[in-house]
Amino acid sequence: MSEPTNTPRRIAMISLHTSPLEQPGSGDAGGMNVYIRNLTLALADLGVQVDVFVRGTETRATDMAPGVVCHEVQAGPPGKLTKEGLAGHLPEAASAIQGYASGLGLGPYDAIHSHYWLSGIVGLQLRDAWGVPLVHTMHTMGKVKKLSAHTAESADRIRGEMLLCLQADRLTANTPAEVEELIHLYGAESAALDVVEPGVDLSTFHPGVCEQHESAPGSLRVVFAGRIQKLKGPQILVRALGILARERPDLDVKLSVIGARSGAKELDLQKLVEAQQVEHLVRFSLPMPAEHLAKAFRGADVVAVPSYSESFGLVALEAQACGTPVLARRVGGLPHAVRDGHTGILVDGAEPSAWAAALANLAADVPLRRRLGAQAAEFAAGHGWDKTAAAALGSYRRAMARGPVGLPGTSPAG
Repeated sequence: MSEPTNTPRRIAMISLHTSPLEQPGSGDAGGMNVYIRNLTLALADLGVQVDVFVRGTETRATDMAPGVVCHEVQAGPPGKLTKEGLAGHLPEAASAIQGYASGLGLGPYDAIHSHYWLSGIVGLQLRDAWGVPLVHTMHTMGKVKKLSAHTAESADRIRGEMLLCLQADRLTANTPAEVEELIHLYGAESAALDVVEPGVDLSTFHPGVCEQHESAPGSLRVVFAGRIQKLKGPQILVRALGILARERPDLDVKLSVIGARSGAKELDLQKLVEAQQVEHLVRFSLPMPAEHLAKAFRGADVVAVPSYSESFGLVALEAQACGTPVLARRVGGLPHAVRDGHTGILVDGAEPSAWAAALANLAADVPLRRRLGAQAAEFAAGHGWDKTAAAALGSYRRAMARGPVGLPGTSPAG
């Protein structure tokens, strides 16, 4: 089957619960924010105009770059809403975005690209109203989180994700592993799936000779960057540090945590640090701009990603682009983002003892860290956002060639 040649020129991007303008690492802002921001900018470089719609506490438009505008639209009750609270106001959000776009004369659009299930349900309603195809990216999935992290995901979320797999014109996945999850857990049709790998901003995340840090044997500087919540696993690192402090006093392993507390059930990591008696080994920093984060990665011996569930792991790719190896959990998309034994080390499970052993091995083996870091930079250099944008364009073209496929009698917002 030949590739469709129709070229999309205007895309409506929906990121309902979190804005690409927000600082990653705080609140609900994380890898998805980085993904949407960089994808839209890369699409603009290819001549595509993008309007990003988010739910805001006030109505305003912000120019992100030539051809990219972020529109904050009020919907539902005033003030901020959690993801859980927002789920009850999706029809209102869809109507508000439709009215806002009509009032400003935005569009017509060639396709809608929605991110996360909340945005996808809104995208289905807008798809029917605007008569354009919907491409959806899950980012995280409730069934996957239930299996890997044993979280209690709402029935509304699971139903919404199932509906999207049935009704969206195309689905994009970060990795081939995510393709398999969509097929086997949600019954998605393989013919409707496209792999669109996330990228890395190589102009910001790159090795720096003057900044690159290398500790002596027995010493290790570890960085964790992300939202401070149980799902991201920083508590595993703190407990591993406690084990090393008690059992390997000959090693000098220190941890830098970059992020803010997040989620309905926040993790009190500071309290755990005190309980493990490792206050002198852990430093906390607030979320920081990308250029400062890149500097922190270059100043580390290893970046740790101990997540319970991760659709890809942008932090892992950004760290590798800086020439820093990654210690990651073998889960979700991380085995795809990190090449075990080549650009980093993968750890099976969440047992702090296993992470303590991996940290001890890296602390003792400077040549291994040096080799992994050099290979990590080479690997990440082939993952610019331009490739992500080109793959996304391919998905939009295939969706446009197929046309909308909404099912009669089914309420997308129900």
